[in-house]
Amino acid sequence: MTTTNWAGNLTYGAHTLHRPTTTDELQQVVRDATHVRAVGSRHSFNRIADTDEAQVSVADLPVTVSVDEPARVVTVSAGLRYGELVEQLDAAGWALPNLASLPHISVAGAIATGTHGSGDRNGSLAAAVAAIRLVRADGEPVDVRRGDDEFDGAVVSLGRLGILTHVTLDVVPRFEVRQDLFEHLPWSDVEEHFDAVTSSAYSVSMFTDWTDGGPHQVWTKSRVDDGAVTELFGASLATREMHPLPDVDAGATTRQLGLPGPWWDRLPHFRLEFTPSDGDELQTEYLVPRTVALEAIRAVRGLREGLAPILLVSEIRTVAGDGLWLSPSHDVDCVALHFTWRMDVEGVEAFLPTLDDALAPFAARPHWGKVFETTPERLLAAYPRLPEFRALVGRWDPDGTFANELTDRWLGL
Repeated sequence: MTTTNWAGNLTYGAHTLHRPTTTDELQQVVRDATHVRAVGSRHSFNRIADTDEAQVSVADLPVTVSVDEPARVVTVSAGLRYGELVEQLDAAGWALPNLASLPHISVAGAIATGTHGSGDRNGSLAAAVAAIRLVRADGEPVDVRRGDDEFDGAVVSLGRLGILTHVTLDVVPRFEVRQDLFEHLPWSDVEEHFDAVTSSAYSVSMFTDWTDGGPHQVWTKSRVDDGAVTELFGASLATREMHPLPDVDAGATTRQLGLPGPWWDRLPHFRLEFTPSDGDELQTEYLVPRTVALEAIRAVRGLREGLAPILLVSEIRTVAGDGLWLSPSHDVDCVALHFTWRMDVEGVEAFLPTLDDALAPFAARPHWGKVFETTPERLLAAYPRLPEFRALVGRWDPDGTFANELTDRWLGL
């Protein structure tokens, strides 16, 4: 069994990893378990997928990619990685509205933690969910559809409500994207033209080390039918392909320099066949309301001396709001501040409370799958529907079959 997460900073406490090949087998695993947690692509950097008993992966369940064209949805196996789904969907003439920077993550894990891509008008990956099927604590499958009373609580669930087997996602007609990069955008332009920068393309990412020079790269991903971004204030158009980390070869990244390509091969930053990002790293991310984004950015810039020894790179993105109770973009358009850390566990852990204190005044919400130090009191203030989610957990899993120490602490259980 695999005993560590993707980054290798955690060794799981589970003594068993189940890999059922049928739904019947999965149901029996759940019925027999005292404690069981779903584990996906293991890209979480904290113990959200851990347990002292058993983990279960749904990656070996039969593969499903079933498009309902009149309804504009696709039903997929929850254990599929996005990179394994997208080409089949594209071949059928359809696309997902957005993708995360990594195609390596599983559908179930991404939506359960509120993972997202970028774009002023693009919601999180969970916002595209139209229905889910999961196995609850009694071992029985249940379907929850958009419009059902408990749907908004059940999608971003932190794995506390059951084991996902199938997810139904909204689709749009397939489209092509070109990716143009810009270098050295001054902070003065970020301050003065923030809305214009983030709305310049379908998806926009700014990469920075928070020093005075401003974002060293801006990645603009434009739908080909919308035209290209050719100028970006004081930044210069890149004439070479680049990795977000300076001095790292760009071979693992998706194609740049304006070369058109299918949506699935441009919206992510990295290609499925390569190790994403640096590989030897930790990650943290906070989402803040767009209305206070510039204030939050200034607050982080004020921490640059403490960031310098432990930071590889940060990414600034935008995410449209959604109605999902535990989504970091619940009910408000957000700006995401992402931190890719060096593999310095001690140094990062020591700095996290400082970062959390700096962002707390802006109602910052941490990404559930990354490392953070946010008190239960702050989480309760940031997630107003959290008490309703606690009640939902009590109804669906009264014996705590899917509980673990970390999620219980977050939820105040």
